[in-house]
Amino acid sequence: MLIPWPAAVSDQDIQRGLSAATTRKPDLPIPGLRTLALDEGRVLQILHIGPYDAEGPTLARLHHEVMPAAGLTWNGRHHEIYLGDPRRTAPEKLRTILRQPVRPGS
Repeated sequence: MLIPWPAAVSDQDIQRGLSAATTRKPDLPIPGLRTLALDEGRVLQILHIGPYDAEGPTLARLHHEVMPAAGLTWNGRHHEIYLGDPRRTAPEKLRTILRQPVRPGS
């Protein structure tokens, strides 16, 4: 899972947050979390609204319609940014940004 944060958030801020979360919820797998800076270059993104397991048609549209129409091809694996909390949001209202790194097609 990728969670974006603003540039103003420092590594120290993140560590303080993880420490506080560990104290409040010791059973969560917080030690397995890590920060990741993506330098993916050019990407296409599309908003999917609905359950996570129904993302297939949205990704297919991005991969098989949008990318070829723009003369682009894959430049890495897609990833997802989750904008909702599945514990508090109805599945049909979940919002996910699907991002696909791309490069000019050959």
